Amino acid sequence: MLYPSTSDNGILGALLGSLLIVSIIGLAVTIFFAIVYWKIFAKAGYSGALGLLMFVPIANLIVLCVLAFGEWPIYKELNYLRSQPPRNPQYIPTPQNPSSPQYPQYGQPPRYP
Repeated sequence: MLYPSTSDNGILGALLGSLLIVSIIGLAVTIFFAIVYWKIFAKAGYSGALGLLMFVPIANLIVLCVLAFGEWPIYKELNYLRSQPPRNPQYIPTPQNPSSPQYPQYGQPPRYP
C-alpha cells in the first residue's frame, strides 16, 4: 500500500492538530516560566537573565542553590544603607534632643475638636 487511505488521513490530521496545540501550550508555559524566573532574579538584585539558566539542566540546580543560600545583592545594599547615618538628623525626634521639631511643616500637630 503506497498511499494512505482516507481514514489514515483523518487520523494523521488529528495527530498533527493535537501536536500543534500541545506545542503552542508548551511554548506559552515556557515563556510564562521564563518571565517568572526573570522577575524573581531581578527582585533579588541579580541580573534577570540568570533566570534563563533555570532551563539548563545542571545549571538550574547551581543557580537555585545560589539564590537560596547566598546573600542577595539587594540585602547587601540595604545593610549598607542602614549602616549610614541619617541625612537630615534635625527632623528626627530623639529623647536626647527634645527640641527638634516633630512637625516641621506645621509647627504643631493638628488639634481636633
